Amino acid sequence: MRKGVLELCILSMLRQRDMYVSDLLDEMKNARLLVVEGTLYPLLTRLKNENFLTYRWEESKMGPPRKYYKITEELNKGWRELILSVNKIINQNI
Repeated sequence: MRKGVLELCILSMLRQRDMYVSDLLDEMKNARLLVVEGTLYPLLTRLKNENFLTYRWEESKMGPPRKYYKITEELNKGWRELILSVNKIINQNI
């Protein structure tokens, strides 16, 4: 997969709602993107260390607590600013 595409997919999914790792894997599988946990965990850790993601622990009825990821407000704000900037450039050049 091209560098950055997986990150973009993950951040896009988490922009919609908080998700557990198996939720992310299921969504990608449904979209026909086959990703294994061994690829996803280091990526989520890196995104968290870069302050793009945060997480919370939630008790599970079927096993140990689960870690739910969400994008940070800082990233959400940056995302909106980027969209506005790109749209401004695109609309000037049409």
